[in-house]
Amino acid sequence: MGMTGGVLAVDAGNSKTDVAVVTADGEVIGAARGGGFRPPAVGVAAAVDVLEDAVRRAFAEAEVDAVTHVSACLANADLPVEEEQLAAALHARAWGATVDVRNDTFAILRAGVAEPRGVAVVCGAGINCVGMLPDGRTARFPALGRISGDWGGGWGLAEEALWHAARAEDGRGAPTALSSTLPAHFDLPSMQALIEALHLGHIPDPRRHELAPVLFATAAAGDEVARALVDRLAEEVTTMATVALTRLDLLAEETPVVLGGSVLAARHPQLDGGIRDLLATRAPKAVPTVVTAPPVLGAALLGLDRVGAGPEAEGRARAHYAH
Repeated sequence: MGMTGGVLAVDAGNSKTDVAVVTADGEVIGAARGGGFRPPAVGVAAAVDVLEDAVRRAFAEAEVDAVTHVSACLANADLPVEEEQLAAALHARAWGATVDVRNDTFAILRAGVAEPRGVAVVCGAGINCVGMLPDGRTARFPALGRISGDWGGGWGLAEEALWHAARAEDGRGAPTALSSTLPAHFDLPSMQALIEALHLGHIPDPRRHELAPVLFATAAAGDEVARALVDRLAEEVTTMATVALTRLDLLAEETPVVLGGSVLAARHPQLDGGIRDLLATRAPKAVPTVVTAPPVLGAALLGLDRVGAGPEAEGRARAHYAH
């Protein structure tokens, strides 16, 4: 049976997918977790099959087979053309009468604000920034990596740390403790050994992102090269937020700047303080906050916005995820 006014919320990241079935008054009546959503790697149909598995389990728990609206915030939906393609694929599954597909960064933004208005910068494996206004206007970046002008994210930080550490060990660059802390993380004696292990595949590629926390720990211990990289990330986060605020004409009014993703949620004092200091200068009305609510809540709230649910429904959904 269908559910009038109900919302299917989907937050699909590279490594895992969360779905929730939410009534029009904000009650979460079904939920499930599934695998990662990676259309570039497996194709759209196979990627949506992963969602389908989780959706079916959430529908079964909620005892429904369809909802009024599907609010899907998806990793790898970086360009409008990709959003349209994915929206068509979701429509074809007939989970709900209407479907909105957005980049997953919008879920983190909506989870962190009291109304659909503000800017979010998310720094996890990669880095991205979005802004939104209640009238539907948005600010966004392609967020495709270096080709679209991006720097930062755990992956980029690890790569940069390796570059400096390699040059420090062989004499091409300034000395840095990274040349010992990075290999030590993998119980290796030198950068030479780490470079070989990465090149030959003895350490699988996905494990590289483990080096981002090592970079922050090395910076916290006072290493100048590591500290400069953390400062550069603070600069990048602030620049993205300020550009998004400017595009939406929000620089002159108090506006939440939501910080999310594993790197920003870790609250590294140097990074956190650096962002706040830079924002105070460049966007003094910005109100930085670190979001801790799960992104699937944001997808649900965007869906409740769409079906015209009021603040009580939002409060009920928030309370469900507050524990």
